[in-house]
Order: sequence, then C-alpha cells, then structure tokens
Amino acid sequence: MGQTAAVSALPWITAVSFAAWCWLLLCQGFFWRTDVRLPPRREPDAWPSVCVVVPARDEAAVLPDSLPSLLAQDYPGRAEVFLVDDGSTDGTGDLARELSRRHGGLPLTVGSPGEPPAGWTGKLWAVRHGIGLARARAPEYLLLTDADIAHAPDSLRELVAAARTGGFDLVSQMARLRVHSRWERLVVPAFVYFFAQLYPFRRIGRPGSRTAAAAGGCVLLRADAAERARVPDSIRHAVIDDVALARAVKGTGGRVWLGLADGVDSVRPYPGLHDLWRMVSRSAYAQLRHNPTLLLGTVAGLVLVYLVPPAALVVGAAGGGATTAVLGGLAWAVMAGTYLPMLRYYRQPPWLAALLPFTAALYLLMTVDSAVQHYRGRGAAWKGRTYARPGAVPEEG
Repeated sequence: MGQTAAVSALPWITAVSFAAWCWLLLCQGFFWRTDVRLPPRREPDAWPSVCVVVPARDEAAVLPDSLPSLLAQDYPGRAEVFLVDDGSTDGTGDLARELSRRHGGLPLTVGSPGEPPAGWTGKLWAVRHGIGLARARAPEYLLLTDADIAHAPDSLRELVAAARTGGFDLVSQMARLRVHSRWERLVVPAFVYFFAQLYPFRRIGRPGSRTAAAAGGCVLLRADAAERARVPDSIRHAVIDDVALARAVKGTGGRVWLGLADGVDSVRPYPGLHDLWRMVSRSAYAQLRHNPTLLLGTVAGLVLVYLVPPAALVVGAAGGGATTAVLGGLAWAVMAGTYLPMLRYYRQPPWLAALLPFTAALYLLMTVDSAVQHYRGRGAAWKGRTYARPGAVPEEG
C-alpha cells in the first residue's frame, strides 16, 4: 500500500519540480545568463587615488602568480598596494617584498596585524589592518582583493571607470575560478551557478532592489562608503564576509554592482574533491544562518529541484508512467539548459550539464557536513584558523 501511494504521488512531485524549474528559468532574475559583465563606462577626467588591500595568510604558493599582476597595473592615477601578512608561517611577507623588488611597478607595503581579538572571523582582521594602513594615503577608493587573484593589466582602471560612470559605491567581479582538474571541472562552474541562483546579478545592481552580494576576491569600494557602513568592524562576525560587506554598504544607502569577470582569475588550485569539499563546507551552514529549519528546507529543496527530475525520468521509463517520465525529462532538460551558459563561460564541454544533479547531490552532502562540523564545535575556518561559534575566540588548527 505504501509503495503504491509513493508511486501515485510521484507524478505530482515531478510536476512540482518541473514547475519550480519553469519559475527559476523565468522569474529568478535570469540568474542563468552570463552576460552581466562590467557596465558601460568611460574614463574620468581625473583618475582618483586607489589603495589595494590584500589579506594573505600562508600564500607563498600562489603569490608568484598573482601579486606581480597587481604591481603591474596600468593605472593612470595614484595607486599603492598593501599586503597584510596575517601570521603566515611560509614566508609570505618576505616573498611579497622579493616579488616587488624583482618586478617593480606599484609601491608595495607589507604589514602584519598581529593576532585578532575575540569576535573577528576569517580574513576581516587583516582587511581592517590593511584599510588602516591605506587610510594614511586618504584614497578615494579601496580595492579589496585576495592573494590568489590575478588581474589583467587594465583591471583596476576598468573597475574605477565603471564605478565612476555608474555612480556605484561598490563594484565587484566574480573571479573566474580555476578549472583544470577533473573535480574542478565538475564542481567549480556549479559553485558560481548556485551563487548566482541565490543572488541574481541583475537584481544586485538594480536601484531599489534589496538583493546584495559581492565576490570577496575583487571588490572596489569607495572609501567614504566603507566609513559610512563602518566596514569591516560592522561585519567582523561574518563568515561569508563578501555578502555581508555588500549588505552593509547597500544598507547605508550605497549602490552595489556584481558581475562575472573577464580579466580577474583565481590561481588557487583545488586538485581533489577534498579540497573543494572543504572550500564549500567551511561556510555552507553559515549561509543558512546556522538554522536547522533552513537546513531541512534546503535539503528538501535540493532533492525536489535537482534529484527528482532524473529519478522521475528513470522510474517513469521503467514502468512508473509516461507522465512521470515526460515531466522528469522536461525538468532535467530545463535544468541542463540553464547550466549551459555557465559551462560556456568556463569553457567546459556541454555534456557536463547532464551531470548537474550529481553535482547538486555533492553540494547537498557538503551542506549537511557543514552543519555537522558546526555542531561538533569546529565551525568555520580560514587558512587553518577555526571558529567554534560566531564571535568565538579563534583557535589555531
């Protein structure tokens, strides 16, 4: 009896899944499109001064591929780089100075913030120290960028031109992540796809929209907007600091823009599934505000939206009913179709779109694992520094 009820309910569940995909396709800010790039811009009459702040903790492996690109920025105005060596044990600070001596370019200052006090998560303490160093130069803009991000030579001038032309207080680009290994090709484009589904880029830049997000690897921020939003002090507890930063700026009346990048690339490798798993699980439960109800809803939603369509197609084709098979196949087709633009952006083969349900299942498990880590007291982490609970004293691990 129970098995018969489950089979009879499957067409209805599949219909709901298909309806969900129709809604996502048409009503979720066209999140699946990848044409949101830097908005129209023109060069200003006078180029404002910019200070680049780079928080770095044990980044000696990636600095040779990233820091020279910042030092070599072709920027007509005054610009300076501040790298904050946050307790590195691999010679990050010394390597940065050597790269500056070797490559020249923009002036480089290497600072060290000391151990963060209680209540500061992730890299925000290092960002605070870098902004403090930059404040002595009285810059009009701050470029907050990660130590693993390589910039095209015109990256800074394009960001500034976009911010000035559009009147934005914050302009952020989602860096193109590395997709060399098998697991990177499977997981990384989906990571950006899911992010855009949660925070549709078109809505972020729309006046009056409450949607706010940024990509922490590349954020150009007006210095006065940072002061008005009390950044980063006001978000010192945030684990997902880039989204919190954008919300703080937008919450104080600032205009925010986020899109995909064409000249901003992450050089950090994630060769194995374990590396990607750790990247996602360290903050997935924080995205759900450590709320068990939201966790259950997310798991149910992922199952309904991503796992039901292929299951319905298989069960329906095996004798569970033509309606179930057709609806499951249509939902799967819409799912794959919305994923194709992201695969093209990452220059990956289109057949990977059919594997999105499998990738979504991995993300489901990563999210559950993130919750398990939280309740075991491990919490979020940044470069070996862990936080048992928001606001807890960091521990080295």
